[in-house]
Amino acid sequence: MLAPADLADLDNGPRTNKSGTERMCVVTRSVRPIDELIRFVVAPTGEAIPDLKRKLPGRGLWVTASRKAVAEAAKRNLFAKGFKKNVKASPTLADDTDRLMVRGVIEALAITAKAGQVVSGFTKVADALRQRQAKGLIHASDGAADGIRKLDGIARQTALLEQEFQQERAFQASSAAEGASELPSEGLSEEVQAPPALRELPIVTVLTSDELDLALGRSNVIHAALLAGPASKTFLSRSQTLVRYRMADDGTAGVGGKAKTTARQVVSEPSATGALATGTVEPETLATATPPATQD
Repeated sequence: MLAPADLADLDNGPRTNKSGTERMCVVTRSVRPIDELIRFVVAPTGEAIPDLKRKLPGRGLWVTASRKAVAEAAKRNLFAKGFKKNVKASPTLADDTDRLMVRGVIEALAITAKAGQVVSGFTKVADALRQRQAKGLIHASDGAADGIRKLDGIARQTALLEQEFQQERAFQASSAAEGASELPSEGLSEEVQAPPALRELPIVTVLTSDELDLALGRSNVIHAALLAGPASKTFLSRSQTLVRYRMADDGTAGVGGKAKTTARQVVSEPSATGALATGTVEPETLATATPPATQD
């Protein structure tokens, strides 16, 4: 959607009544939801810096949340034009933004661990999956493929068992309701009439083993499982934002597309049907020459 004439490039601050839920991207000149944008402000040093939490003081300029858009904004000197003053933009701003996002994901995972909503280690993660306690699955991006494949298989098997259980419950509820109604579907909710969709766990592999070590305060972390709680939801949200930032330019973010390169990263996201669509990408920034870590 193109920007209306009365929608200024700059907002009036992080917490104003006019901040709204949509803003105009300074690069594409199109209006997007703020969740698909990154807010930039001017630091005391005169440089444009990302305000990922949208809390930094001062007026803000918005850019589509993609590496290409941020790099283009810096290259075309759009921050100086948008802020209408001499604002510097580092040529590495897109990479700097990526690193800040990674730091935010690490911090969110550390908070999740302090809240007791994370277990790590292959055996503990496998147990959490089988006991249906896991609300998300984490693999190191440089983890060994064998361990990742085994835990993904357990997660898939558990999801299928849960689906069968829910289908049995739906069948029993449907049978009970039909017995109390003249018409087969009378009085039945949509959830009872329709079989439940397969609910796969979100899978996150945006962090390396060293980054997982830093977040969880232990060494050689390859696998972890998220337990129920608000901190886990925050971690998943930040991980999804990072994936979208890296994937937006190939048009696959959030729609289940896949791109093959050298370092794996995944975040699963609920689709409109209730199933989980998985997006994968392996950007150059994650590609390393280090050998795969052994199973934790």
